[in-house]
Amino acid sequence: MQANISLDHEIPDAATSISADTLAEIEQRVLWLSTAIIHHANRVRPNPTGLKVGGHQASCASMVSIMTSLWFDELRPGDRVSVKPHAAPVLHAINYLLGELDENYLTTLREFGGLQSYPSRSKDPDPVDYSTGSVGIGATAPIWGAVARRYVDSVITPTGSGRQYSLVGDAELDEGAVWEAILDPTIAELGEVVWIVDLNRQSLDRVVPKVAVGRLQQMFAAAGWQVITVAFGKLLETLFARPGGSALRRRILDMSNSEYQRLLRCPAGEMRIRLPGAGPRASQIAELIRELDDDTLLRAIGNLGGHDLESLRAAYAQIDDTRPTVILAYTIKGYGLPTRGHPQNHSSLLTVPQYRELADQLGMVVERPWGRFPEHSAAGQLCRAVAQRLSRPHPVISEPPAVPTDLGHTPAGISTTQAALGRTLLDLTRREPTVAQRIITVSPDVSSTTNLAGWLNKVGVWSPSERHNWFADDAETIMHWREHPTGQHMELGIAETNLVGLLGELGATWSRWGQPLFPIGVLYDPFVERALEPWSFGIYAGGQSILVGTPSGVSLAAEGGAHQSIKTPSIGLEQPGCTSYEPAFAIEVEWILLDAISHLGRPDGNSSYLRLSTVPVDQKLAAIPTDPAARERRRRQVVAGAYILRESANPSVTIVALGAVVGESLAAAERLEKVGIDADVVCVTSPGLLFEALQARRGLAEGPSWILDHVFPARRAAPMVTVLDGHPHTLSFLATINQVRNTSLGVSGFGQSGSLTDVYRYHGIDADSITRAALDIRN
Repeated sequence: MQANISLDHEIPDAATSISADTLAEIEQRVLWLSTAIIHHANRVRPNPTGLKVGGHQASCASMVSIMTSLWFDELRPGDRVSVKPHAAPVLHAINYLLGELDENYLTTLREFGGLQSYPSRSKDPDPVDYSTGSVGIGATAPIWGAVARRYVDSVITPTGSGRQYSLVGDAELDEGAVWEAILDPTIAELGEVVWIVDLNRQSLDRVVPKVAVGRLQQMFAAAGWQVITVAFGKLLETLFARPGGSALRRRILDMSNSEYQRLLRCPAGEMRIRLPGAGPRASQIAELIRELDDDTLLRAIGNLGGHDLESLRAAYAQIDDTRPTVILAYTIKGYGLPTRGHPQNHSSLLTVPQYRELADQLGMVVERPWGRFPEHSAAGQLCRAVAQRLSRPHPVISEPPAVPTDLGHTPAGISTTQAALGRTLLDLTRREPTVAQRIITVSPDVSSTTNLAGWLNKVGVWSPSERHNWFADDAETIMHWREHPTGQHMELGIAETNLVGLLGELGATWSRWGQPLFPIGVLYDPFVERALEPWSFGIYAGGQSILVGTPSGVSLAAEGGAHQSIKTPSIGLEQPGCTSYEPAFAIEVEWILLDAISHLGRPDGNSSYLRLSTVPVDQKLAAIPTDPAARERRRRQVVAGAYILRESANPSVTIVALGAVVGESLAAAERLEKVGIDADVVCVTSPGLLFEALQARRGLAEGPSWILDHVFPARRAAPMVTVLDGHPHTLSFLATINQVRNTSLGVSGFGQSGSLTDVYRYHGIDADSITRAALDIRN
C-alpha cells in the first residue's frame, strides 16, 4: 500500500537506525517493570485489610511490544496517546525509563496517593495524555481530542500538529458507543486519528469464541478508515514461505480462537501432534515443523504481528494521514509470561516462583527490581534520546475573557427557560463578542427543537472543510445549515454518548493547548441518563463544560412516561465537579449561564448542568427589582442557589419550589393567604449548591454558607412543602436546615400522556396538591 505520510511524521534517519537488539532489550525491561509494579502491589507491599489490590499482568504483557515500538520508535512531540485502562503499568514503566516518573512511585500502584488503577490526567504523577478506565470511553477520546484541536486551530489560534492514538483492547469494540463515533461522517476526515487494536481475542472471563477479524476490517473500511492488519511476525512469515507454509498459514487462520489459545499452552511434543490438525494438508504441516527444533517451534506459534517490533514498524510506515487509520494487531494475552494464553489470565497474578523464574529469564534481580539502564549503554542512550525527542513544554494557559454577570435585560410576557437559552447566546454575540467567540455548542440532532436555531444561523456549523449549502436560496428554509471551519456549532446525530465525549475534550483545550473554550452541550433531558457515564468520566478527566437538558420533567406531557425525566435533578446534585441548576425564569437562565461560563477554561474551573423546561411561565412573577443594588442582590442569590420570591409577614408554612412549578407554588400561596395562612415561597435554583452550603455549615465541606442565612433564616422557620417536576427526594434535605416538618412533592412514578394540567394533577404537583399539602402539614 502506498503510504501518504505527513512531514511531521517522517521518521528521521536516527530513528530508522535504532538497533533491533536495543529495542528488544527495552521491550523486555518494560515487560519486567510493568509485571513487577503489579507484583509488588499484591505480593510485597503490606496489606493489613486483606482486600484484593489487583492489576492486570497479562493485559499489560499483551501491549508491551506495541507500546515499546510506539514510544521508542514512532511518537513525535505533538502526538498524544490514549492507553487502554489495564495497560497503565506499561505506561508507568515507559515513563520511568524516560525519566518522567520517580522510582518511589513504582511501589505505589493502587495505593492511596500513588499510581492510579487506570491512567489519569489529574491524579497520576507522570505524563498521561488521556484518562481512561471506563471501557470504550478512552478509545474514542482521541477522536474528540482531534476535533477539539482542529476547532481551536480554525477558530482561535494554531496549536501545532500531531497524531491522536488510541490503544484499544479488542473487547472494547463491543461497546456500541465506539461504533457511534467511528460511523460519524465527520470522523472520516480526521487523518490524525490512529487506533491500534490489541487483538488478543480474550475478555475478562474467557477466550472469545468468534472474533471475526474480517468483519472488523470491513466495518472500519466502510466508515472510511484505512485498515492495516498486523497478523504475523517475521519468523512465521519466513515459515510460510517454505514448502508447506501456505498450509500452515491457512491452518492458523482457520482454527478457532480457543484452539489457538490451547496450542499456546502445549509443550513442543504435544504441539507437533496438535498443530497439523486433521485436514487434507496436515501432512505438509507436519513435514514443515519436523525441521524445526523445539524452541523455534514454540516461538513460531506465538510469533504474532503485535509482538514483532519489525512488523509494527512496517505498519506505522503505512499510515495514511489523510483519513483515520486502524491497525489490527494480533497479540497474545500474557505474552512473555508463564500465564500466556491461559483463558482465565485476565486478573491472575504470577506466583512468587513464577515471578522469580521470569526474573531469571530476563536477567533481573528480584530484590532490586527497579533498575534503569546504564547511562552509556545503547538502551540508556536511546531512552535519553527519546525523552528529549518527546519533550514538550507545558502550555501557557491564556486567561479566559471576562464574562459579564448581567446583560441588563428584564424579560416580560410569557416565556420558557428553554427559549431563554437561545436568546442569551444571541445576546452574547452582540454584547460580548470576545466571550461569544469561545462558545461552541454541541447537540445530537435537536438544535431546532431546543431553541438553538437563531444561534446556529448566526454562527454557523463547524466542519473540517467548507460545504455548500444547497438550501441557502430556499425562502422557506428557516434554519440555515452553513458548514465551514469557523462555525461554532457541532451536530453529532442521535448519539448522546458522542456529544458528552466531545464536550469533555472541548472542555480540556485550556489544559492541553492553553486555549480555553466554553463548550455547551444541549440534549433532551430524558437522555441525560444515557450520556451519564461518559459525561461523568469527562468531568473526572478534567473536561469543563456546560450540559443543558431540555425539555425536562413532565413538560413533554403529551409524549407520555417515555420522555418524562424523573431522576435528573438528583443526578445533577450528586455529580462531583459539577454545579446543577434548574432556573424558573428567563432572567435566571441568563444570570446562571453567564456565571457558569465564567467557571470554564481555568485550573480552578468546574462544569455545570442546566435543567430547562418548555413550560410557559409569566415572567412578571419573577418580580425583578428595578433598583440596581436590589437586582444585583437577587442575581447573587440566584447563582448561589435560592432566593425568597414571596415573603409574608409571619409565615406559618414555607413553599419551596424548583424550576417550572414556581407558578403553581405562587398560586397555592395566594390561595392560602385567602384563608388566613401566611406562606413564604422560596425559589430554589440549585439544590446542589444549597446542599454544599449545608455541609459547610456543619463542618463537612469547605465553602460559603451565607445563602442559608439569607433564604432560610431560623427566625422565619416554618413547616415546609417542597415541590419540583422531578423526584421529590431532591429537595427533602432542606427541612434539616432548621429541623422543620416537611412534605416533599414531586414525580416518583412513570408518567401518563395528557395535557400538562392533567399530568401535574396526576403526579400531585399542581396548585391544588401544594395547597392541600400546606394545610395538612400545619395540623
